Amino acid sequence: MMADTIDRRTMHSADTPALIEVSPEPSFLEQHSDPKQNRYVFAYTITLRNVGEVPARLLERHWRITHGDGRVEEVRGPGVVGDQPLLAPGESYTYSSGAVIPTPVGTMQGDYLFTTEEGKHFIVPIPRFTLSVPRTLH
Repeated sequence: MMADTIDRRTMHSADTPALIEVSPEPSFLEQHSDPKQNRYVFAYTITLRNVGEVPARLLERHWRITHGDGRVEEVRGPGVVGDQPLLAPGESYTYSSGAVIPTPVGTMQGDYLFTTEEGKHFIVPIPRFTLSVPRTLH
């Protein structure tokens, strides 16, 4: 089954022996930002760890980026940074990427679509994390 034909709304992680932990770590890139042009650049590093019982492959990502003014941007695509890693039980995978938003504060959250070697697809939520210029939030 192709990932673009899967109804993500009907999937639940509890339906599979695979379990993926997601740990995000954002940072502000001041040297690439230009507040006068409403351009705030953030990097984020995500670590995915398979704490389940079976290997699982990441197929696609879905991000929901909320700007400080309430505007929402959605991003979907295959894999992450050009890769669709296969994680065996106990393995982890770390990647870094970035986001450019027009406000000094925002949030990111979303989900990953994974599949087991048996072809069982499941969704892994990405917990919401804050993008913030230092000293902007108290």
